[in-house]
Amino acid sequence: MSTPTLEALHRSRVSSLYRRALKSAYDWSGRRDIWRHQAMEIRAKFEANRNVSSLRQREALCRQTEEELWVMRHPDPHKFPSAPGGIAYHRHGVPPHIISTTESFE
Repeated sequence: MSTPTLEALHRSRVSSLYRRALKSAYDWSGRRDIWRHQAMEIRAKFEANRNVSSLRQREALCRQTEEELWVMRHPDPHKFPSAPGGIAYHRHGVPPHIISTTESFE
């Protein structure tokens, strides 16, 4: 792979880790005012390692972050009610197209 491709893959992986870390922190706090402080701490940790240039160090940091996320995962993560896995997912679905809305005059 070329270097730009590796950089794009790494950038995507770090973005995914960052989003997962934020979601995990929100799962544990449940309140946005508490979560905001935790989000700033998470951002500071990611920013501290922003300029690491060694591929081995990057890989080690990503693996360490993934392990931390695995250990700190919430047993009952927050899900939006209408999202897949939420309590209201497909609760009021569209009726089947078999039901006719026109009146029959026969």
